[in-house]
Amino acid sequence: MEETIQTGASLAAIWGVRVLSAILILIAGWVIGNWIQKRFLKIQKLDETLRHFLGGLLKYSILSVALITVLAQFGVQTASLIAVLGAAGLAIGLALQGTLSNVAAGVMLLVLRPFNVGDFITFGSTSGTVKSLGLFGAELSTSDNVYIFCPNSAIWNNEIMNFSRNQQRRQDFIIGISYNDDMDDAIKTLNKVVSKEERLITTDGKEPQIMVSNMGDFSVDIIVRIWCKASDYWTLKWDMTKAFKEALDKDGITIPFPTQIVEHVDPKPANNAASANKDKAA
Repeated sequence: MEETIQTGASLAAIWGVRVLSAILILIAGWVIGNWIQKRFLKIQKLDETLRHFLGGLLKYSILSVALITVLAQFGVQTASLIAVLGAAGLAIGLALQGTLSNVAAGVMLLVLRPFNVGDFITFGSTSGTVKSLGLFGAELSTSDNVYIFCPNSAIWNNEIMNFSRNQQRRQDFIIGISYNDDMDDAIKTLNKVVSKEERLITTDGKEPQIMVSNMGDFSVDIIVRIWCKASDYWTLKWDMTKAFKEALDKDGITIPFPTQIVEHVDPKPANNAASANKDKAA
């Protein structure tokens, strides 16, 4: 009886220590995981979505390590368990490789930030204003308010053009005048329109430029190069196009239409030659 009691007490002590150590390991893993997650949430340089994702990933990774350590305390063969979990993870990764590629692309977009919410972007054949960006995809709205949901991998694997990133943009107006018109008079007319526009940027080497750029088939092309704020780009383009046309019409400068010369060849000589050949043969 005494031997049985001693054996039971010894086993109780051993298992008690194991249970106590397991509880302490789980508590430590939980505390450390929460502490790291909170630290990540306070990093302002990272996107909020990325902060939550990385913080949660590290937290549950630490809890997983703590759980495997606890199982090892009770004699569970963790090496085989890790192998099984690794094989299961590989199978799940292969089954969800498309989804995981979107997650990887989403992480890269959130870290490198080629665009922000509210920017107008173009990638591939898709254009729109970014409404939201997540780990799996981005939501966009076209200029005519059509909703687009695009997987992150489709964005990441294409060249991204961000029309809202730079605060200033340049735009060129190509204006053709007739060969019969005086180029200097046309430049003066265009310069009067440009000088009246207050939305143009005229500092830091970005003064407006008016130059003769090309002698085309039916017109002499004059380029008007200006700089403006990105927010004024489209309204300025529409307003100045209208103003250029009105000013040229007022000053009698012609904007020519494409012309084509058609040469008509009289077929009679050919018929007469054929008749003469017939007469000679007869």
